[in-house]
Amino acid sequence: MGIRGELYTNQVLLNNRSYFFNVKENRNGDIFLQIVESKIKDGVDDRRAIVVFADDMQRFLTGMDDSLNFIEKERKARAKLRAERRAERDAKYGAQGDGAFFEGAKKIYRRKGESRFGEARDDVKEDTGIKRTGRVMRVVSKRPAEENPEQ
Repeated sequence: MGIRGELYTNQVLLNNRSYFFNVKENRNGDIFLQIVESKIKDGVDDRRAIVVFADDMQRFLTGMDDSLNFIEKERKARAKLRAERRAERDAKYGAQGDGAFFEGAKKIYRRKGESRFGEARDDVKEDTGIKRTGRVMRVVSKRPAEENPEQ
């Protein structure tokens, strides 16, 4: 028997969590599965564990399998609904990206400095931080008139 009664360990690493599937044996000789979720939250290692004994494993796996089947069925139903909505939208507005610009077509908005096809434009002036309103302003000097020949 291994450390702390471990018979087998499997680790699954995800983005911000780790899952450990440990098969262990207790002092009475009962074999069980321990599932541990570990994640670092605010610099502290947060661990949670569940234990499933061998006698209950079949019912546990049946419940898990039913849940996975539901998730898969729901995922397919949502994908089908998205495809139907997309088809309705394309029928109403026309397919996006086909280059057809006709009356009643969906309006396409672009960010400042982007061309019609999403590429950056070269003719756009660099942003200097000065807000340009299009108004012409007259600047008057505060110097006395004798120093300012323009007045």
